[in-house]
Amino acid sequence: MSNPSVQHEAAEFADLRALVKAGTVTTVMLAVPDMLGRLKGKRVDAAHFINRVVSGGGDVCAYVFTADAGMRALDGFALTSADTGWGDVGVLPDPGAVYQLGWMKRTALVFADALGADGHLLGVAPRQILQHQLQRLAARGITARVGLETEFLLGYDDWPDETVRGEMRPVATGNLDYALDHPRVMTRFFEDLEECLSAAGRPVEAIKTESGAGQVEVTFPYGDPLQAADTHLLLKHAARTIAENAALVANFMAAPATGTGSSCHIHLSLTGEDGVPLFAEAEGKIPDMARYAVGGLLDVLPHLGLLYLPTPNSYKRLVPGTFAPTTFTWGRDNRTCAIRVVGHGESLHLENRLPGADTNPYLALAAVLAAVQYGLDHKVDPPLPYIGSAFEDADAPPVPGSLDEALAALATCPLPAADLLTPDVAAHYTTAAQHELDLQRTTVTDLDRRRGLATA
Repeated sequence: MSNPSVQHEAAEFADLRALVKAGTVTTVMLAVPDMLGRLKGKRVDAAHFINRVVSGGGDVCAYVFTADAGMRALDGFALTSADTGWGDVGVLPDPGAVYQLGWMKRTALVFADALGADGHLLGVAPRQILQHQLQRLAARGITARVGLETEFLLGYDDWPDETVRGEMRPVATGNLDYALDHPRVMTRFFEDLEECLSAAGRPVEAIKTESGAGQVEVTFPYGDPLQAADTHLLLKHAARTIAENAALVANFMAAPATGTGSSCHIHLSLTGEDGVPLFAEAEGKIPDMARYAVGGLLDVLPHLGLLYLPTPNSYKRLVPGTFAPTTFTWGRDNRTCAIRVVGHGESLHLENRLPGADTNPYLALAAVLAAVQYGLDHKVDPPLPYIGSAFEDADAPPVPGSLDEALAALATCPLPAADLLTPDVAAHYTTAAQHELDLQRTTVTDLDRRRGLATA
């Protein structure tokens, strides 16, 4: 299934080979991120992985990269459909993304890159879309460093069965933002999560409770964008597994309950070839590189909501008066803006507050990096930084209010197609959005039933 030009040498998996030989690892989860940023793949016998998959790759049905949240096999994609027989694509394990899982016995997880029919990397795969942006940055002699802040809700798994699930019962009530006295159930979960992620080589930077009932925020240290995206998926897998073992649920919806929003903020800085921070301020002045980056984000992100706000639920988080942005504005340490400039001196960096917890981190990071490079190329000067509440300005450009609006905005994106939205990528993700909208339009919801039963 693989192309010799992209095969990996077995020696690159030396550490994993030693773990398998010692019997410490007996199962390898070969995983790819799907369109929604979920881990998909297979459990593979560890010896078979070392002996065959390392050099020859594996395969998955191509519909993994076109299916929706319910894993429906959808038509309309160039990659695969009923007309093409729902064929396979090759997947090649990444030797730089091997993790021994602390939350599953004798198991390692290896991220893989998908291959197209020609044996080259699959251009519409989320991991490859991000890698393309990193390659573009590297050609400029620039390295990006990012940190993700991810929120989710922790609740009790006490529904009678899968068919009658309603709103979660959170493990804590009230506003516990920045609290250090937590219910024991939360403390045990935090301890297990910290221990397991550290064992996997991805220790957390911090965990804090948020303002929503049962809401948690996890942050990781600054680092490589691809590894940050991989780590985000490891976090989700670990949190869900640990929660399930404790009869809990970790909910990564953007709007898990009415009036509650969970985010996935992206912190970004750039360095040059000599390692010098490109956003470092001098004498309190934000440098041109940082301003142009902000300008690019404000010019381009209004057209890329499809990539970082991927579901109808994503937009239910963007409510005025909350900590979620509703306008495309920027400001110095201003949490009402979409882009917040944070830090001082060499630590100055940008925070993108738009994505929700349901974002696909590979696509969201790709959108951010493409927008930043647009700003650098065109020296886009942003408007004056916003002072005060950006929620109150009716003249500020609004964030799309729905997936419909985001889909429409994509058509006028100023980015050259080769920079991010190649025809294949644009067609792939607009098709996915259209399927999601069609499903939402025709599905009768609990709200329909509650309101209609008494009034229709």
